[in-house]
Amino acid sequence: MYPGTYSRTQPDKPAVIHATTGERVTYAELDARSNRLAHALRAHGLKRGDSIALFCENTTVFFDAAWAAFRSGLYVTAINRYLPAAEAAYIARDCNARAFIASASLSEAEGAAALLDEGVLRLALGGPIPGFRSYEETVASQPAGPIADESSGGFMMYSSGTTGKPKGILRPLPDTAPEDGNPAISFGGPALGYSSETVYLSLAPLYHGAPLGHSMSVQQEGGTVVISARFDPEEALSAIETHRVTHSQWVPTMFVRLLKLPPEVRNRYDVSSMRMAIHAAAPCPVEVKRQMIDWWGPVIEEYYGSTEGAGMTRISSAEWLEHPGSVGRGWGAPLHICDENGVELPAGQSGYIYGEVSAPTRYHNDPGKTAEAVHPLHPNWMTVGDIGYLDEDGYLYLTDRKAFMIISGGVNIYPQQIEDALALHPAIADVAVIGVPNPDLGEEVKAVVEPAPGVQPSPALAQEIMDHVGTRLGKQLTPRSVDFVDALPRLPTGKLYKKALRDRYWAEAGASAGHAAPA
Repeated sequence: MYPGTYSRTQPDKPAVIHATTGERVTYAELDARSNRLAHALRAHGLKRGDSIALFCENTTVFFDAAWAAFRSGLYVTAINRYLPAAEAAYIARDCNARAFIASASLSEAEGAAALLDEGVLRLALGGPIPGFRSYEETVASQPAGPIADESSGGFMMYSSGTTGKPKGILRPLPDTAPEDGNPAISFGGPALGYSSETVYLSLAPLYHGAPLGHSMSVQQEGGTVVISARFDPEEALSAIETHRVTHSQWVPTMFVRLLKLPPEVRNRYDVSSMRMAIHAAAPCPVEVKRQMIDWWGPVIEEYYGSTEGAGMTRISSAEWLEHPGSVGRGWGAPLHICDENGVELPAGQSGYIYGEVSAPTRYHNDPGKTAEAVHPLHPNWMTVGDIGYLDEDGYLYLTDRKAFMIISGGVNIYPQQIEDALALHPAIADVAVIGVPNPDLGEEVKAVVEPAPGVQPSPALAQEIMDHVGTRLGKQLTPRSVDFVDALPRLPTGKLYKKALRDRYWAEAGASAGHAAPA
């Protein structure tokens, strides 16, 4: 199933609705629009196995381009719209993009394109960009029917780069015909109940793998996807009520912002249409999730996974209430917890999380990183560096990323536990806990806080925050200092760009004392 199928069976049904602009694209329109782009790419010489790159805000054209690739045997790489020109160009070059589609509204688009090879097709969406062809004029001149040699394409998504340079995640293209469904997006139907009746709300940026993949999974089943320009908590509740949303996807920071709405605002909207509200991307503080279940009922589902596919879990509301804090049991294949030498650890002990895969995902142009991700003894076990443990019942609990662990006086401290304790503090809008240099301990714990609206930073507030942690977690986990910032470098996907934050402190220390940031 793909847009070509539904353009015949339900041509007037919305495939995508943009909640911010009100734009609606029917399946007949999505089919024709993706076909026109597929013809334009073929006319430029793109063939099966080639790549296109998208550098756009959340727009309905995202789906035109993705489906054009998925029916042309092409890889599609969506680039973080907030990246500076050089970093966006790095991804476009690294994925060997032969077409670069960019929104005219993005100021970095021209600079990024200037760093690409001359032969790359540059298409400007929504207005002119020097050196680009008009996207709208290019596709308008092409036929609305399918290309003669349709074949299934796929994603080549890039890691978020929160702990290093983004790396492309490359898998072989599927051999299936497009009309038979693409296995890269076939997980939603049987597993999550996606169907032609689904109305799926996706509030995160489409350049991220999960929002784009789940949205296309819904469209592969003939459902309707609702997107927005950006996340706003009250607008999200309004969208659920207006469009009678049945399925939705969230990250924990969205839950926190929803819970901080005044009660009268939260109770103003009808959310009873929701059958499943899925959350992922980052660990959710226990109290935050408990309050969401109290509010929305047992529709909250969680999964843990990675773009690399290195193990997945799933947990329902009922299971979670019995195992609070868990992200679920292995979904599809078992998980293994191993130490740094690859030795499997017993229940209750934290270590690297390995998932069993049919074949390890390959990082494009980085065989070293590919080798590091593979278990030293089991070639079909793969890790992305997350740390966690399994309980006696096989439920997984995330500890943190190894790269974010703080070693203070020889003691391993995982920031997530401290961040969770501060997540719902009324004076805090957002918080990051990092290790900063300490001449005696090696590292010490620092909390970097974005104050809530109307809250003024002060030494008294810093002490209140430290006391808040101390009474809940004890002295060892209490930050030794608190810094206040206007905004934390959190990606719109919900992930904190902690590397950039931590590197700043270590760079300052290095300038004065020769310290180097830990790897």
